Amino acid sequence: MAESLKHARPRVSRHSREPPTAPPTHTPLTTPPPTATLTHTPPPTHTPPEPTATLTPDAARVSQLSVLKDVLFLLIKIAVIALAFLLLFTFMFGVFRNPDAAMAPAVKDGDMVIFYRLDKEYAAQDALVLEFEGQKQVRRVVAAAGDVVDITAEGLLVNGALQREPSVNSLTQRYEEGVDFPLTVKEGQVFVLGDSRANAAAADSRIYGAVNVKDTLGKVITILRRRGI
Repeated sequence: MAESLKHARPRVSRHSREPPTAPPTHTPLTTPPPTATLTHTPPPTHTPPEPTATLTPDAARVSQLSVLKDVLFLLIKIAVIALAFLLLFTFMFGVFRNPDAAMAPAVKDGDMVIFYRLDKEYAAQDALVLEFEGQKQVRRVVAAAGDVVDITAEGLLVNGALQREPSVNSLTQRYEEGVDFPLTVKEGQVFVLGDSRANAAAADSRIYGAVNVKDTLGKVITILRRRGI
């Protein structure tokens, strides 16, 4: 029995065969500090200017022709625009400087008057342009064809009714050398007066009678007022 114990080997646990190994240690890497590097900047190089191209005689001639064409085209445009304005203000519109104060305060002496030549369908209170003794004038229509006009001590009467005219601030009176009243306006005529009725120098239908519509120049559409400085 003692012999068997002598030769018996001690039993070693599986976990105790090898001693535990320590984990490997890592040595930290050290980065060397950056070293300053010197850069060499080359000096700026001088670039010679590129030679300018010179036009050949043919190219210069073509360039001159192109400029002449542009100038000619511009002149043609200006001429067309001027012709259009000329036609408009010859056949459709008219403009003139008012020469008297017979239509004050609506139209004053020196105002520029623009009128429409193609509109001659006049009604009462329309302002029209006519020519008397070679001078254009603006007058207001107060009666049309078929109306009976009379001027009495009360003022202006049309078909027996006394007229209340907001643009007139003076009494309408007859002229001693004027036409006779009452007056019947004929077909194709209008009876016109100035707004400044007390202006003895203002000639209107009290002097030259009713006006033929075909002899008028057109209806006033606007005025450009002259302002003193």
